[in-house]
Amino acid sequence: MYAIIGAGIGGLTTALAFEKLNIPYRLYEKSDGINTVGAGIWLAPNALKVMQWLGVLQQITAAGNPIDRITIATATLDVLVDSIQDEAKEEYGFSTIAIHRATLQKILANIVPSDKISWGRGLAKFSEIDGGVRLTFLDGTTANSKYIIGADGINSVVRNQLFPESTIRYSGQTCWRGVTNYALAEDFNHRGMELWGNQTRFGISKLSKNETSWFAVRKSKPFVTDTLATLKKELAGLYVDYTPVVTNLIRNTAVSNIVRNDIIDLKPLKQWHANKVCLLGDAAHATTPNMGQGGAQAIEDAYFLAKLIAKDSALNVFQEFQDLRFKKVMSIVKQSWITGKVAHMGFGSSVRNFIFKNIPKSLVTKKMHYIYQLEKE
Repeated sequence: MYAIIGAGIGGLTTALAFEKLNIPYRLYEKSDGINTVGAGIWLAPNALKVMQWLGVLQQITAAGNPIDRITIATATLDVLVDSIQDEAKEEYGFSTIAIHRATLQKILANIVPSDKISWGRGLAKFSEIDGGVRLTFLDGTTANSKYIIGADGINSVVRNQLFPESTIRYSGQTCWRGVTNYALAEDFNHRGMELWGNQTRFGISKLSKNETSWFAVRKSKPFVTDTLATLKKELAGLYVDYTPVVTNLIRNTAVSNIVRNDIIDLKPLKQWHANKVCLLGDAAHATTPNMGQGGAQAIEDAYFLAKLIAKDSALNVFQEFQDLRFKKVMSIVKQSWITGKVAHMGFGSSVRNFIFKNIPKSLVTKKMHYIYQLEKE
């Protein structure tokens, strides 16, 4: 029996992969249900391939919006990098899907058998016992399992007990994310855009026919809170030099639909497992969102871990899993961190723009394939 801790995207995907491969499990989540407040997420072809394997791709496609063109541009829409996704569709069968995070989680959670998921069961600690591990929950109850899969996010209780020296890194940037039903021009229907200014940036993508997701990033000290009464006015002021689409999106988003989070990741760990406990997703290798691959890498983790366990449930399967996934994941964590720093250049931003505008298409395509391909099993 595997106890999966956390019903985020990684934990839910793990549960469904275990379900498909007849691996016994129980999923525990500290919340009472899916949190409906949030923003958009991109599912690139590597994640969608797993969703196709799980049999949920059709539901995700129906609920989300295909992104057929990915553009990095200046604040005034001067294109720096433009990636048409036709080659990705030809190679992998689909391009990226943008979808509301809560919608995705609901789709996945609704497929997990209700008798295998426990809501409102936050993990307090775990301890080793003969033949397995004992989980102690915040409500004082306990449960036994043979193994633990820690899929409980960047602030993982499992990881903090397993590797108390693990460190969360602050990028020096904060991010506001919003979702609105404000109508955009047709050019934005299936196009994901990220606009780079002077130490600020702004992203736009439609999530569905009636929803558009945006994010606004700037340098900031950590743990700063907003005054809700003036938030939209202040945000619009920060982006007044951007194309009017940006300020229109901000002004037409309900303040209750705007969330703020500091951009953080996890200082890379050398090990993701110990004894009968294994981490995956953000609990193991949280990354900044600059490459749109955080959720996708958690989904890949779930896919490969489940398939390895189905072939060989011995304890060393956790090391096999890490050996398989480590190189690609760490490459994405590193590249995402660097991209965030480059995107927020002040002095030298004109040089940055020149370099990005002249990146060979072949290099962009090579990087795309490296990310979109699932590792060989």
